[in-house]
Amino acid sequence: MLKSLLLSSVILIAQSSDLNFNPEFIQLKNQLESYGFKVNIALPPDFNLASQKPDFNRRRVRKPYGVLNATSKSIWINPIVFELGISNPVLIHETVHAAQFCAGKGTVKTLGLDIEPIKQAQPFFKRYIDTHSQAIEREAYAVQTQSNSFELALSLLTENCE
Repeated sequence: MLKSLLLSSVILIAQSSDLNFNPEFIQLKNQLESYGFKVNIALPPDFNLASQKPDFNRRRVRKPYGVLNATSKSIWINPIVFELGISNPVLIHETVHAAQFCAGKGTVKTLGLDIEPIKQAQPFFKRYIDTHSQAIEREAYAVQTQSNSFELALSLLTENCE
């Protein structure tokens, strides 16, 4: 019990220090919450994630960096992303999914963006078996990999969730 409490305290301290120094993360988190999304800084629970090709099953053993549960309008951000220094890109990715959810009026649908993800991101969205999941992830990676990703994600959220 004490070990668990100490571990939780260390994680919270690590999260707090990153959140305090990352105004874009805070702004995006606050904007998501203003549209009714709950942003959880915690290990994502086990959901039925979209089917992936067999050669990528190994990666599914680990918890994802971020997850949107459309049913509960909840986003989970895995605390490891703060240690890895990728908290902004992960939240940006999940923000795109939130905008897709708003645009779909309760279901996640593509936004029809005219931008391409970088070539290095292809394995991350092409691993999905069904084309709808691929298209959804493709858009999120496309926004996440743009030089103006923060501004773009914020505008997509505002445009689709107001």
